[in-house]
Amino acid sequence: MTVKLDLLKNTIESALGDKAVSISEQVGELTLVVKAADYLDSARTLRDTASLRFEQLIDVCGMDYQTYGDGAWSGPRFAAVAHLLSVECNQRLRLRCFAPEDDFPVVDSLTSVWPNADWYEREAFDLFGIMFAGHEDLRRILTDYGFVGHPFRKDFPLSGHVEMRYDPDQKRVVYQAVSIEPREIVPRIIREDNYADLGKKH
Repeated sequence: MTVKLDLLKNTIESALGDKAVSISEQVGELTLVVKAADYLDSARTLRDTASLRFEQLIDVCGMDYQTYGDGAWSGPRFAAVAHLLSVECNQRLRLRCFAPEDDFPVVDSLTSVWPNADWYEREAFDLFGIMFAGHEDLRRILTDYGFVGHPFRKDFPLSGHVEMRYDPDQKRVVYQAVSIEPREIVPRIIREDNYADLGKKH
């Protein structure tokens, strides 16, 4: 860990205390994990502490850890991950919060801290089914209103649940059960013995 990251880690630990479940370095940035109950308060602290000043939210995304590490993962399934930037202090931070329940994942919304979290959280809700408590307009943003399920979940079928088509008789778009039979596609590579042997004369 670089001196700059080590200093940032110590500053975060001092500001958050026991709210910081873990702080680790990944791909040149710190990843801070907090509990769901401390997610919103920790975000405010990270923004308002003078030595941190994470005034800019870059992104909020959802994560599904169901098959993480080839099935070795044993923690909670869903997480919300916020990427933060401090322009004033020239530093970045990844803030991760796991939803306590897998069946109905809920974490607090960050819109009261960073208003631009609005559409990011809608996307995480749409694609992963993560609910953001306190969000004033949590609805789908990428999929259709009639879409069933959340397509970025690891257990979502590749073919989906429903398909839509235009029905000329009814003169409208209709939804119906998927008519594509699921199959596993295994790529095959067939090459001749002399494939790409440019130096050989025939």
